[in-house]
Amino acid sequence: MSLDLPSFSPCDALVAVMVAISASGKGLGTAEMVAIERLVDHTPVFATYDIDRLRAVSQTVLTIFEDEEGLDALFGLLREALPPKLHETAYVLACDVATADGKLGQDELRMLIELRDELEIDRLHAAAIELAARARNQRL
Repeated sequence: MSLDLPSFSPCDALVAVMVAISASGKGLGTAEMVAIERLVDHTPVFATYDIDRLRAVSQTVLTIFEDEEGLDALFGLLREALPPKLHETAYVLACDVATADGKLGQDELRMLIELRDELEIDRLHAAAIELAARARNQRL
């Protein structure tokens, strides 16, 4: 399948990261979609983002993942759209979505590693971000 990929804004790329981490598990779960919407509503980087783009970006990511080279295509979009100053932001958002349902599966862990490497997040920084996300999403 040949993908005709749209261009993404930096905020679209951040949404794509969150959808991708969610989709890497058992699909887009309710807790994860609620987390994505909450993060878009309350994170300063999304202050001027049109929330109506959420559905289109989500569908684009799901379509990309249908292709055998989907992860490479997604990372290509991220390289084009995401400025380096937002790489750690993207990783924070991915970790928050990955831990939103209280479970972190092997597929999500692998995706986080791929994302960390693609975004060139320092391992020590990544560990701190991951610990903070787990603590924020802890359940009794």
